[in-house]
Amino acid sequence: MSRTSVLGLHHVTATVDTAQADLDFFIELLGLRLVKKTVNFDNRNVYHFYYGDEYGTPGTIWTTFPYTGRGVPVGTKGAGQITVTSFSVPARSLEFWKDRLLGWLTPDRLQDISLEQSRTVAGEESMAFSDPSGLVIALVANDEDSREPWSGRQATSRADGEVLPASSRPPAIGLPDSRCAIRGLHSVTMTTAAPAPTIDFMRSLLGFEVTHEAGCRTRLGVNGGGPGRSIDIVESHDAVPAKNGLGTVHHVAMAVATDGEQLAIREDVVRLGVQVTPVLDRQYFRSIYFREPGGVLFEIATIGPGFAVDEDVDHLGRALKLPPWEEPNRHIIQAGLAPIVHR
Repeated sequence: MSRTSVLGLHHVTATVDTAQADLDFFIELLGLRLVKKTVNFDNRNVYHFYYGDEYGTPGTIWTTFPYTGRGVPVGTKGAGQITVTSFSVPARSLEFWKDRLLGWLTPDRLQDISLEQSRTVAGEESMAFSDPSGLVIALVANDEDSREPWSGRQATSRADGEVLPASSRPPAIGLPDSRCAIRGLHSVTMTTAAPAPTIDFMRSLLGFEVTHEAGCRTRLGVNGGGPGRSIDIVESHDAVPAKNGLGTVHHVAMAVATDGEQLAIREDVVRLGVQVTPVLDRQYFRSIYFREPGGVLFEIATIGPGFAVDEDVDHLGRALKLPPWEEPNRHIIQAGLAPIVHR
């Protein structure tokens, strides 16, 4: 029943706190492009931001739901959850990133970035830190990633006609040096108390294979493995059960090329007796969702139609885009969203 149609990671989605702080961190500091500004299709009162490379290529996409003020408590990181999201950067670039991250800590910033340098299960240099919502982000340095980074600059864009005072705007620190810039997602780290069922599930259903093992860590790769095609599993018997909320990853999505391949995986999931959603139209891709044995929410997402379906590439992320069924409610939705500014 092994499926090899999974191409790699598609995107990772997290629940975050404040919309403006999220934009500042991932655009201004990490240098990602905002490729889509829309709303959570399951809660139109909440933004859904998509960040990535120039085109929002699957495998480069990081997405967030800013839930501040909506009664969502801070989540608990633990077993049954994605606990680290790693981005791929060129080998020997971590000193650049260390300096850039430390330079971001100005007296008026309340967030505290604690840098932790280590090596991955595959021996790559890695540096982990927290984002403004408390999510654990890592940069993994390697010489295997040929993807082109985002190197452009968007003009300042204000949401919903609101203008933030100049003092509220993030400082422009410039995009990262292209020789050091993020290439896309590298991997995610899943924490579980019992890795064997998860590993068996991913191998038999999705075509992943074990590529590296060391101690309590196992790396699985698909479609040849490497940056954008890897998932790390950490065995932890002491980890508390995870609880979704602010500062936690909601799900990880894997990419397939066609609707037929997505449906074939869905049929296999059904045969295993695992609960799975119907195919859902997310405007920029189609999705199914199910949980692996350890409790992590998986999504299988199609490559197309892509983010240029309702904006040209030069203007991705500029306007608030709504699904067709919400267009009649645009004024109501805009009035309920926080004013934001981004470049």
